Amino acid sequence: MTAHSDTRPAIRSGFRLQWEPVQNAYVMLYPEGMITLNTSAAEILRRCDGSRTVAEIVTELEVAFQRTELGKDVFAFIEGAVRQGWVQMGPP
Repeated sequence: MTAHSDTRPAIRSGFRLQWEPVQNAYVMLYPEGMITLNTSAAEILRRCDGSRTVAEIVTELEVAFQRTELGKDVFAFIEGAVRQGWVQMGPP
């Protein structure tokens, strides 16, 4: 399933997002290792909890960072995270 404005992304079972003080960054942990995330990726993934729609995530980020037109980048990131297996898309 691809990202649509009304779908609800969630981090997949087996993956865990957490702050790692040693890295001074959020990381995605999974059985095979760890991925250090940049700030943008972490802010998007922190909101992928299965309760928010993609549209709601975009709106929250635009408000939080006082930016507009983030939708294209957020959709592209979430679709990439789905392809990587980090995120699954829930129904609207």
